[in-house]
Amino acid sequence: MNEINTIVVGGGQAGLAISEHLNLNNIPHIIFEKDRLVENWRTGRWDSLVANGPAWHDRFPSLEFKSDPDSFVHKDVVVSYFEEFAKKINAPIKTNIKVEEVTKENNLYKVTTSESIYFAKNIVVATGAFQKPVIPKIIPESSGLNQIHSKEYRNPNQLREGGVLVIGSGSSGSQIAQELLKAKKNVYLSIGPHNRPPRSYRGKDNVWWFGALGVWQKKTPDPNTQHVTIAVSGYDGGKTIDFRNFAEKGMKLVGMTKKYDKGILYFENDLKINLDKGDKDYLSVLESADKYIEKNNLDFPKEEKAKIITKDPDCVLNPILELNLNDKNISNIIWATGYAHDFSWLKVDTFDENGKPIHQRGVSKEKGIYFLGLPWLSMRGSSFIWGVWQDAKYLGKYILDNNDKLENNNLAI
Repeated sequence: MNEINTIVVGGGQAGLAISEHLNLNNIPHIIFEKDRLVENWRTGRWDSLVANGPAWHDRFPSLEFKSDPDSFVHKDVVVSYFEEFAKKINAPIKTNIKVEEVTKENNLYKVTTSESIYFAKNIVVATGAFQKPVIPKIIPESSGLNQIHSKEYRNPNQLREGGVLVIGSGSSGSQIAQELLKAKKNVYLSIGPHNRPPRSYRGKDNVWWFGALGVWQKKTPDPNTQHVTIAVSGYDGGKTIDFRNFAEKGMKLVGMTKKYDKGILYFENDLKINLDKGDKDYLSVLESADKYIEKNNLDFPKEEKAKIITKDPDCVLNPILELNLNDKNISNIIWATGYAHDFSWLKVDTFDENGKPIHQRGVSKEKGIYFLGLPWLSMRGSSFIWGVWQDAKYLGKYILDNNDKLENNNLAI
């Protein structure tokens, strides 16, 4: 039989992170990746994407980027970084092999792949947070509009002639809308509830502040903001996202997209509410940073201008509640509406009634099944590159301490 102690499903940042720690703990393993190494960074992103955090922060502790530590590296640089990392740790990855099903047989897990069948004591689910693109069923395909998810967006040239509505105000939606505006497109942006941290404040990037203020280490999300997107970006050198500034430059802001009927889109009358809540979150970070500086007697430069909120533009004062797409010549819709998990291949008893994994810090209730790379796995930073590495370190040690060795422990690769 093809037996191995641990099988890792997914060759992205989570799969590579756990591989390093399994290697350090001398645990034989294979990584199965259905495409290429870190495929989402290659083809699941748009052409101009850069990292949302600076290079000194958004990396594994065991390998630095060759780029300027304060830069926001392009996605191609991220791919090269992970390729280098995989070679550095000699990751036992098998690419272009899909895990089709995992079932339990006696004390082992039977892993059916597109290549062969394997058996393992442990399964690490490292498929990440970007599995199944979500497009709300609001606008029917029969509308004739060019509707794509942000996962499919590459650049402005791929869109049809005419205007574009971007739905979603998180990092992806705001970056894509900004790029389209720079490309002289007629852009509408549908804005929902969001957090809007500063890109930097008083000489430090927001990722530094989130570390200093203990934000990254928070164990559970605030129930009131659990599903709120984060509007932060490294685009254009890294600047604080200011939706009102987007509007001043020609973008039209609207509230949450509500419904579609006979060529007309209807929006919630919540644009100002969402912007004001984003401002409140933004200002709360500045206030916490000021208190931290004062408490620790730090000599950081003042930045009072950062506390000035720009005036509401006309599209906020007189909100657009309905939009005739034909009259406004809007032919493209980009859904920056996130992703859902897909664990249909994993036939084990460790999911709740909604299909959400039941686990404690990545350790599932089913012995030998582990999850890695999910948002809030152990903390707010769990889905980030550096955060997934920390979670992988914990799981690597946990697997070592709870490992029942296979009798022959034969590494069949």
